[in-house]
Amino acid sequence: MKVARETPIRAHQRRGSSGIANSYALFLYCLHIRCTCTWYRKACTLYICQVAKAENRLSRETVADGAIALADAEGLDALTIRRLAQELGVTPMALYWHFKNKDELLNGVVDRLWEQVDTTRDRSRPLLDQFRALAESLVAVLREHRALVPLFQVPGDNDPSPGFLEATETALEILTEYGFDVEPAAAICGNALRTAVTLVIGEPGAPTPQQSADENAEMIRRKRLRLETLPRQRYPRIVAAAAALTGCEADQHYGFGLDFFMTALAALPVPARAEQS
Repeated sequence: MKVARETPIRAHQRRGSSGIANSYALFLYCLHIRCTCTWYRKACTLYICQVAKAENRLSRETVADGAIALADAEGLDALTIRRLAQELGVTPMALYWHFKNKDELLNGVVDRLWEQVDTTRDRSRPLLDQFRALAESLVAVLREHRALVPLFQVPGDNDPSPGFLEATETALEILTEYGFDVEPAAAICGNALRTAVTLVIGEPGAPTPQQSADENAEMIRRKRLRLETLPRQRYPRIVAAAAALTGCEADQHYGFGLDFFMTALAALPVPARAEQS
């Protein structure tokens, strides 16, 4: 069983509450903290200064942005508190000033991504076109940060972020103005998010952060070859569609997916519009 290593700060706190007669003093000036303990006789100046300086130059936003950059470059599995601290040039303790644990950090990453979604409405355009523009912005954010898309599939009990609230409020506003009641409008929002996630995860031939362009091209070639060499008499259509099934132009993939969703949305019955007609 591993025992957590006691930090100098916690050592002082534990001994200060143990009932043993001791004294210690903190002097704070220009981000320089000096800790001494007459009973413990251990100086903590260097360690605490390091944390204090990191705290001064970091924020929740810069830490979350660093986490996003690390996951973009090396994948979600590479994102750990210790590795992120190395990338930011600080100690892991410096990150705990902003996020208590990795789960809280991942929630902060998702919050940061929602802030990138463009919720601006062009009210001169038809309402469903405005909704599509919002969906396209969400898809663009997820495409740019493909490694982090699985985080959007994990339900959580944390407070919704301002970015998520803004995007959801805008979507509901558009849909209710179009004529949907609140309940179907909410269901449409949920399905739009799942559609965006599915499109990004399911992009044919999409590379992973660990793959080079040549490695990705070779992977696609092997997949296509497996389908092309199937028994033609048994699977004639799969053989003919081998190239299309294993890779396609990305914009075509996303355009078709959003067309499919928006066509289905436009075909839904809208009680308010039926009453007006």
